Amino acid sequence: MRKDLPPIEPYERTAHYYETDRMGIIHHSNYIRWFEETRIHYLDKAGYSYSEMEKDGVMIPVLSAECTYKNAVRFDETVLIDLKITEFNGFKMTIDYVVKGKENGDVKATGRTRHFFVNSDFKPIRVKDKFPKVYEVFNSRKEEE
Repeated sequence: MRKDLPPIEPYERTAHYYETDRMGIIHHSNYIRWFEETRIHYLDKAGYSYSEMEKDGVMIPVLSAECTYKNAVRFDETVLIDLKITEFNGFKMTIDYVVKGKENGDVKATGRTRHFFVNSDFKPIRVKDKFPKVYEVFNSRKEEE
């Protein structure tokens, strides 16, 4: 990530009752939704909202999503979700997530999503040349190895 950019604060999310399962914990499917909410938050904070990007003709479908569950999240518990762009080449992207309890910082889950970039006709695109703003938003914040 470029050193001159301010860090983006984690996405803060309070678990809703309807997200719980019979065991009283957040159902596993909700974490993938939370990852999407985190991506939208991240883009808003980076200064280029997802809705603006779509208006400009760029979409970022999910190729794969995975989540490893470490500790249960319960109703009304607040979590902080961090993301890191770990791979980006202007055509595809990988994002890693860490979900932590706000109160004590314990890791609740980790995850990863893989994406690629398409235009409004769902044709694959390379954003570097045709959509430099999209390229800059992701490339400037990609984590260095």
